[in-house]
Amino acid sequence: MSIAIIPSNSLAQIATEHPMSTRVFARHQMDFCCGGNLPLLEICEKKGLDVLKVVEEICNEVQNSKEEEVRWDQTPLDDLMDHILARYHQPLKEELPRLEAMLDKVYQVHGEKDPERLLSLVNVFRALKEELKDHMEKEEVILFPMIRTGQGAMAGCPISVMEMEHKSAGASLCKIRQLTDEYQVPSQACNTWRALWHGLKELEESTHQHIHLENNILHPRALSSS
Repeated sequence: MSIAIIPSNSLAQIATEHPMSTRVFARHQMDFCCGGNLPLLEICEKKGLDVLKVVEEICNEVQNSKEEEVRWDQTPLDDLMDHILARYHQPLKEELPRLEAMLDKVYQVHGEKDPERLLSLVNVFRALKEELKDHMEKEEVILFPMIRTGQGAMAGCPISVMEMEHKSAGASLCKIRQLTDEYQVPSQACNTWRALWHGLKELEESTHQHIHLENNILHPRALSSS
């Protein structure tokens, strides 16, 4: 399969047309969800990356993937929202308490080894957990029903609020990445500590995908619907 990646296209456009490209963006810490409106070429220049090598990475990722790429920009909006609920909302409702329990255990047992950093991590995560819970409830009770009943074009206000909250969640995830030294497991870490770092990394990756689907696909399509 031959694909064409245009460096002047935005990260959001590339991620929408070639979902597997997000794996490459994640490896290079390129913001394809909240900041996805910037061109790939510009982002590579800022990061000191060779854009042609990044394009080659994307092509290899797409061509070698065994997973089927779903073009969510071409599926019915109801199907996209059903996917978001099943793939992100429901798992988050189970995963956030699990991560919080592990984080509390690590802090209680190992807090004296790095008290300031671990306490900061506890506080940032708890705030993020509550923010995501409230955010998902607003989507499920207000925004998604509006879109399902054909009122997406009138949903500018709730969508604006959702995207502001996406930026806030993204900032919290960035802080968590910093506090965990980019998820580098400490040498003294126990199995729970290791599992926590792994779970937080997966939370970041999953949430970036979640936000991308909403910011770059669901919201624009809903607003342009008639």
